[in-house]
Formats: sequence, C-alpha cells, structure tokens
Amino acid sequence: MNRRVLLIEDEPNIIEAISFILSRDGWTVHTHSDGETALDRVRAGTPDLVILDVMLPGRSGFDILRDLREGDDTRALPVLMLTARGQTKDRELAERLGATRFMTKPFSNSDVLHTVREMVGP
Repeated sequence: MNRRVLLIEDEPNIIEAISFILSRDGWTVHTHSDGETALDRVRAGTPDLVILDVMLPGRSGFDILRDLREGDDTRALPVLMLTARGQTKDRELAERLGATRFMTKPFSNSDVLHTVREMVGP
C-alpha cells in the first residue's frame, strides 16, 4: 500500500495511538506538532492524507485547514479533523472550511482505521 499520512497533533498519547494503529495497517506515518509550521510541513511531504488536531500551539487547526483549502496543491487533500470538543459549532466550522471528515476525541482505534481507509479508498 505504502500510503503516507501526516498527523498534526500535539498530544503525545494521541500521536502514539494513531501512529501505532496506522503503521500496523501499512501506512507510513509522519508527525508534526507545531501549528505555526504545519502548513510548510504538509507542502514539504505531500501526504496522501492529513489528520489535523483543532487545538495546536502556534495556530489552530481551523486556520491551517483554511490555508490548505486555499492552496492549489492542497485543495483536494483529504483532511480528518480531530477535536476534544465535540460541539456542533466546531463540526460546522470544520465542514464549512472544507474538512473531509471530523472526529471527536476520545475515539476508538477501529473508528480511526475505518475512517482513514474510507477517506483514501482502496
């Protein structure tokens, strides 16, 4: 398969869990934890999928998502937004900004794996 995912998350336990789940499924997982430089990291690595936390140091995931959707080279990139706050307004904002999918923490390992597989296809 050799697909690449960029996980932009600053919580070590979430990074470890998602990295483990996806690596075991054959994904190459790259991680980044700074919102300020996340956009540069996405553009440098051309991942097949981005998993993006809403609350990051430096810049919010919503700001990063907005920039991704404005870029010609990143407009169609699948983005799974993660948040610890499952409020309707967060979900609506993520959808309005162009998130492909939205997931609330805590989540199950099987939900993450199923969602990622669904987002990228066979």
